[in-house]
Amino acid sequence: MKHYGLQHWSENNFTIKNGELIVNTKSHPSLLEITSTIRAEDVRGPIILRFPHLIQKQLQNLYKHFEYSIEENNYKGSFKAVFPLKVNQFPHLVQAVVDAGKMLNYGLEAGSKAELILAMSHINEGAYITVNGFKDKEMITLAFIAAQSGHNIVLTIEGLGELKTIIEVAQESSLTIPKIGIRVRLHATGSGSWAKSGGMDAKFGLTATEILEATRLLKENNLLEHFTMIHFHIGSQMDDISPMKRSLREAGNIYAELKMLGASALSSINIGGGLAVNYTQNDHSVMHNYTLEEFSSSVVFLLGEIMDAKGIAHPDIFTESGRYIVASHSVLITPVLELFSQDYHENLLDLKNSNPPLVEELHDLYRTLSPKNALEYLHDALDHIESLFTLFDLGYIDLQDRSNAEILVHNIIKKSLSLTSNVESKELKELQVHMQERYLINASIFQSIPDHWGLTQNFPVMPIHHLEQKPLRGASIWDITCDSDGEIGFNPSEPLYLHDIDLKNEEYFLAFFNTGAYQEALGMSHNLFTHPNEYTIEINDKDFTISNAQESKNILEILSSLGYDAQKLLEKLKRELTKSTFITEKEKNDTLSKLEIFLSQNGYLRTTS
Repeated sequence: MKHYGLQHWSENNFTIKNGELIVNTKSHPSLLEITSTIRAEDVRGPIILRFPHLIQKQLQNLYKHFEYSIEENNYKGSFKAVFPLKVNQFPHLVQAVVDAGKMLNYGLEAGSKAELILAMSHINEGAYITVNGFKDKEMITLAFIAAQSGHNIVLTIEGLGELKTIIEVAQESSLTIPKIGIRVRLHATGSGSWAKSGGMDAKFGLTATEILEATRLLKENNLLEHFTMIHFHIGSQMDDISPMKRSLREAGNIYAELKMLGASALSSINIGGGLAVNYTQNDHSVMHNYTLEEFSSSVVFLLGEIMDAKGIAHPDIFTESGRYIVASHSVLITPVLELFSQDYHENLLDLKNSNPPLVEELHDLYRTLSPKNALEYLHDALDHIESLFTLFDLGYIDLQDRSNAEILVHNIIKKSLSLTSNVESKELKELQVHMQERYLINASIFQSIPDHWGLTQNFPVMPIHHLEQKPLRGASIWDITCDSDGEIGFNPSEPLYLHDIDLKNEEYFLAFFNTGAYQEALGMSHNLFTHPNEYTIEINDKDFTISNAQESKNILEILSSLGYDAQKLLEKLKRELTKSTFITEKEKNDTLSKLEIFLSQNGYLRTTS
């Protein structure tokens, strides 16, 4: 995995220079420089860095490719897009999306009452709001209020019951009626982990019979002129373009049939989301079989072909691909706290005045290792340790001898791997796996990358420095939760190698990429670890600025968010502590001060043993 697979997943957003990972735009700051600047303010624990320029880049790519395809295929409709707020509702992200989409008239999609209020309060003037998901009368009324307030809103029907409620609200009030969409239940299914979003057993959408009934109800209640959109969605993170092509043919024909049946206001097809993001770091792993260029060209061509065959005007094309827009903008940075190695440091070696011959020979092998003899001495060491284990079982050597033997052999292996780092062999790779290290990170996998825990979704991970050195340690990553699932295990088929660092002398930082979609929204407070500190990084031609600092909740705030009375908790702890016997009044006051300081910090670790 050369350079941690940057060529596969980074889209040239990051590059390596002088051993550090660089943000590849304008003044090209390093992630280590940005991280060090933030940590200089006594920030500990994981941090999230937001890069708004990457949101803008993705939006421009999306619009550019669709507009090019429209021009190339002589397509008469226009392209529009909205961002699904379910992907990430955090304030600084939403504002960055709105700001980046202003010139493109980029809209927002809401799937709940709270998201609808968020969309109404943040949408750029004139941009579309689409409303999906199940709705009650109050939510439907909110959409009417949005239309009355001047918003360009489409209320998507997920079932006939919702349409009847829309009719009821329209009859009961004089509020402006929003545009109406119908989500269609397609026979075509999607692909990948979210394939169940499509097909006849999908959670959402109207069947052909229900679509005809909905059209009849709209016409009978003088609402057909508000029916402007049909909508479908076949799943997130589509790995194959073929299901989308089948869905487009089916949805395109439904659209054309409805137009011929008198739905004259119908003017757009919303193809939902699903554009895939590349999370792989390995040459042999392929996340999807299409490019954005192929995707946009296929959508435009197929819809144009269907409409031309039936003599129907080309509809506007809507997309709701949120993962593609924001996944890359967010980077999770976390320090490594400890290395839980099964080998031992050389300073633990405690040789006797007189040692067993095999231990003495191991010591001599270690002292005289060189590139020329490394493989030979490595083989000798592995033979010796097996013999020494047998001698221990038979009672011929003691525990100190065994400890010395283990320390020497593990250090011989480490030194041999270093001396033969340019040698490619199956045996050395197997040794790297055998010598894998456990890297304890100051973060919670459940909070910051829950899709790894829930879906075994891999995220690109790499150190942000020491990149001029070849990493030799097969790595498992442990988080600080007390749950065995809080681990990214070593996978020999997609191995991760990291550096052997002396953490007593320096810090070592890992970065997780493409975490900007869903991870923050789905993150759970397992062990009451909360959302990391976050920062927006704006990069200009000379340097960078850090803004929108959002601190993690402190311990009292976390408990308050669960319904505990934080003040009562604090007072109880203080009373109990005050009753304890202290040697001096100063000691008591110092201890009370420490308690208050600890409770005012986030729950991530600040010090380790």
